[in-house]
Amino acid sequence: MNNRNQWLKLDLSGNVYPTLQRKSFSSVFRVSVTLKEKVDPQILQKAYEKTLPRFPSLKVALRKGLFWRYLEPNKNPVPQVERDVKNPCMPMDFKTKHRYLIRLYYYECQISFEVFHSLADGLGAVTFLKTLTAVYLRMRGVKIPDEEGILSVEEEPKREELEDSYMKYANSKVTPKRSQGSAYRVRGTKEPFYTLNIISGSMSVSDLKTASKKYGVTITEYLNAVLVYALIENQKRSKVWREKPVRIAMPVNLRQFFPSKTLRNFITMIYPGVDPRMGEYSFEEILKEIHYYMRYHINEKFLNADITTNAKTLQSPLIRIVPLCIKDIVVKQFYKHVQDCQSSAGLTNPGIIKVPAEMEPYLERFDVLMGQPFSARTNCAIVSYNGLTTINFASSIVENDIERVFFRKLVEEGVAVTIQSNRD
Repeated sequence: MNNRNQWLKLDLSGNVYPTLQRKSFSSVFRVSVTLKEKVDPQILQKAYEKTLPRFPSLKVALRKGLFWRYLEPNKNPVPQVERDVKNPCMPMDFKTKHRYLIRLYYYECQISFEVFHSLADGLGAVTFLKTLTAVYLRMRGVKIPDEEGILSVEEEPKREELEDSYMKYANSKVTPKRSQGSAYRVRGTKEPFYTLNIISGSMSVSDLKTASKKYGVTITEYLNAVLVYALIENQKRSKVWREKPVRIAMPVNLRQFFPSKTLRNFITMIYPGVDPRMGEYSFEEILKEIHYYMRYHINEKFLNADITTNAKTLQSPLIRIVPLCIKDIVVKQFYKHVQDCQSSAGLTNPGIIKVPAEMEPYLERFDVLMGQPFSARTNCAIVSYNGLTTINFASSIVENDIERVFFRKLVEEGVAVTIQSNRD
């Protein structure tokens, strides 16, 4: 199979993101690596040109048919590396001259890769960035093996890297409901068009381990609980007329439960949280709720049932014959009035990023940024590398009360935090 010339169907998740596209929103996220020396943009461009063809699911253009969108190989030259911008993850135009749905930036010691979510999830983007960085460092004379998720750019892409794993593994006999019910929504002052507020906190992994171990939970469960706590406090201060449940939209990497090697999307969402209408929750009680919710829901059987619901919808003969313009209207309305309303914030945690030992002396840290939220709220992205955890909040509102309470709570818990922001 000539993978470099094959057109691709959008995967189960990828079908949704183009539908939600608008001038002020595009499902773009970013992964970054900070080196210990300044980036040479000319060498980075050469590394980009050498690496991108190894990832045919990224070297594509989005096309529109009568019933579905699809991805076709992009024959245009690899885009130019650009100097970084103050407001990252800005909306992408599908009809630009080169038609790519990716961007590569540099600034001082940092390399940042942005991708439209229809092409890949966090693991796919991190795999590309690690491979690109390895190729860049090799061009600087560093010997780095193809290990720890770094792909050989001399090899042809593997068939399983391009598969739609949703359709391959979705086979549950049960299809749970889509809606979790509406949740508390943060109300804030919208920033001017094309503005993204970023607040970044960095801390020691060992501090987080100590804090989470104290309660007998994982770091992901602990940080979810801290965010839920911050949202509950914000709802109290807002003096809303009627309280609502506080829930986090959290993607789960399905590769943990299914033997998939895809570099495209393979995630599903869970919604840990608490309902303040049931009474006052202490932080310990929030932790227990989050802990048991995640232990109950994050397993192969439940997640299989969840993706089967979407897969069966997509396979419906009626849905297949509906024109794309009608599909777009229905999906957009469903997302706006149901899907987006059932969570108070988003949180993603790709976990610990590992690289070959030969590469470690040249890298400082990794960062993940979820990008512009669909509605006026904040999103949180967490990643760890070499003993350092970075937590990046991104929002399109002026107020930063959620972020302030979140980081203050961590400090109260004994976690030392260093804060940075793209705002003055």
